[in-house]
Amino acid sequence: MKKIQAIRGMNDLLPADTAVWQYLESVIKKTLAGFGYSEIRFPVMEQTDLFKRSIGEVTDIVEKEMYTFEDRNGESVTLRPEGTASCVRTCEEHGLLYNQTQRLWYMGPMFRYERPQKGRYRQFHQVGIETYGLAGPDIDAELLLLSFNLFKALKLDHCVSLEINSLGSDEARSKFRDALVAYLSDHQDQLDEDSKRRLQTNPLRILDSKNAATQALLDAGPSLADYLDEESEQHFAGLTQLLDAAGVPYTVNRRLVRGLDYYTRTAFEWVTDKLGAQSAVCAGGRYDNLVAQLGGRDTPAVGFAIGLERLVLLLQSEGEVPEQLDQSVDVYLTAVGDVQAQALMLAAQLRESVPGLRVCMHCGGGSFKSQLKKADKSGAAVALILGENEASSGEVAVKYLRDDKPQQVCAQTEVAALLQPLVESSK
Repeated sequence: MKKIQAIRGMNDLLPADTAVWQYLESVIKKTLAGFGYSEIRFPVMEQTDLFKRSIGEVTDIVEKEMYTFEDRNGESVTLRPEGTASCVRTCEEHGLLYNQTQRLWYMGPMFRYERPQKGRYRQFHQVGIETYGLAGPDIDAELLLLSFNLFKALKLDHCVSLEINSLGSDEARSKFRDALVAYLSDHQDQLDEDSKRRLQTNPLRILDSKNAATQALLDAGPSLADYLDEESEQHFAGLTQLLDAAGVPYTVNRRLVRGLDYYTRTAFEWVTDKLGAQSAVCAGGRYDNLVAQLGGRDTPAVGFAIGLERLVLLLQSEGEVPEQLDQSVDVYLTAVGDVQAQALMLAAQLRESVPGLRVCMHCGGGSFKSQLKKADKSGAAVALILGENEASSGEVAVKYLRDDKPQQVCAQTEVAALLQPLVESSK
């Protein structure tokens, strides 16, 4: 019988991997809490029309990458390819947007059917940060400062750089789009095949083509900056002034666009040269028209998303992962002989008396020697030895596995105080 394996591009995370993910997630949550953001959760599956109306039907995501199927009622549903549309739908459905401001975050899996490669998978994970009801450049600046602080907390600020741009209003961008299409149509023979296809579907995406000949052609063409409306220019100028004041380094990249139709005005990416072709680790911008586009009232909005797989790769190669992540338990309790009941009670007593203490009780029997080997392999700092003699006398032997300290015997009622420093040293 053929073994069933994971679907291509949907990867397992084994215990050796999850420690790094938990560390990363904890730093993210701590940073977000420091800025006063609240968590929101929504389903991984939505009505397909939500993404068609928000992302745009003539996009690679909607046309080629979405996991879309009919449910048992014949309704078209889709596994979410990104989080912003779902976040807007949730907020609008539950009345969180009208005459209110919101600072929200979410974390979880997204799904896109594309060719799997390093740091880019069919099931991938993002943390998304969304704000609603705030129109000025100050909230844009706060989000960029938040992301900068996160990279500093992860000790990755040395290998990422911020690029920003303004996409202008819908009207300004439409005028630029017409000029760009007219210019590139006169030079189609110089475009690469991918850009020729995008010229008919999503021409602004040609701006971030990696093809050198296409980039050279764009150098002589129209510039988005020349088509910006005055209000967008003032907004962008206000943003750069605030970033300068906050000490957030950045580069203005007039070719920077976003792949989703709903973006307007501010667009940004944190990029790195440490992950090969997948350079963006965090990206976002403004989408002031999206709430109205999905049936709500006009609501200014800005946010960003971070790809966690890419961030994990960057953290493992360029950051500093704390050493204690390799230690899964603090204490390994051996149970030699007919002492399982006493061992269970002792382990429960220790967990209750010393909050945060990680205790692994040996199960499955075996010799004293084999149990000590498992204690050492567990990474525990201390092995507690409970045999029939210790159980009958109300004592336990304490063996230090990482420190050069002599083994000692103490009363079971006193061992909690002896182990308390293990929790304090791990904080």
